[in-house]
Amino acid sequence: MTTPIVLLAALAVGQRQYNVETIQIDGVNREFIAVRRGSSDRPAPLVFGFHGHGGNMRNAARAFRFQELWPEATVVYMQGLNTPGRTDPEGKKPGWQKVTDDQDGRDLKFFDAVLNRLRKEGGVDDKRIFCSGHSNGGAFTYLLWATHPGLFAAIGPSASGFAGTRGIDRDAWKPTPMIHVVGTEDPIVNPEGQERSIAFMRTLNGCEETKERPLGVIESSSKKGAPVVVYRYQGGHNYPKDAPEKIVTFFKRIAALK
Repeated sequence: MTTPIVLLAALAVGQRQYNVETIQIDGVNREFIAVRRGSSDRPAPLVFGFHGHGGNMRNAARAFRFQELWPEATVVYMQGLNTPGRTDPEGKKPGWQKVTDDQDGRDLKFFDAVLNRLRKEGGVDDKRIFCSGHSNGGAFTYLLWATHPGLFAAIGPSASGFAGTRGIDRDAWKPTPMIHVVGTEDPIVNPEGQERSIAFMRTLNGCEETKERPLGVIESSSKKGAPVVVYRYQGGHNYPKDAPEKIVTFFKRIAALK
């Protein structure tokens, strides 16, 4: 059972303070930060950002900076629970479920509860909901896309691949604009595996011509209105400092079309 409860605490992120909110999922308190914009009269775009395995919502807010780069949007950073991962088999660090039935689906339930709370409050533009995440958070971004057909206007995974297909209705998948950030020397999430996920999305989205853009960006146009942009950088598993600007620029471009 998912029961909303109201618990707030101040969390400093950079020079700003944000409220930490709590929702109870199956008897467990789950935390998130929501930087709200918009109102029932003027709904705002909604952006979710997911930290990687071993990370936290505070560091994600500092690294992604979506709330600064898109001040008109409501931005949400959610906190994962200790979860087994590739580099953490005992699950001593926080992360996100990998497939639909992993961890009893607790993170999918968490996402749905947060989204429902924001919708009930008003001010959410349902045509402009976006999702991005790094590493394990990027894989969770793919999983959310697959389990919520048609929800997202665009997604922005980083240093991740799409593998969580178990228990998902693949016939329900919908073409969705995407920007994927990949380090060409990533030692943790194989770049070749990431490229397979990118190729899958290109096929689903009906991508055709591919053009090179400045600074390592390649874009594949889509006959279905769902372009795929890839930002390849010479680096490992780190989250590049210029990734947030590229992701938000792409999200804003898609938002303008809705």
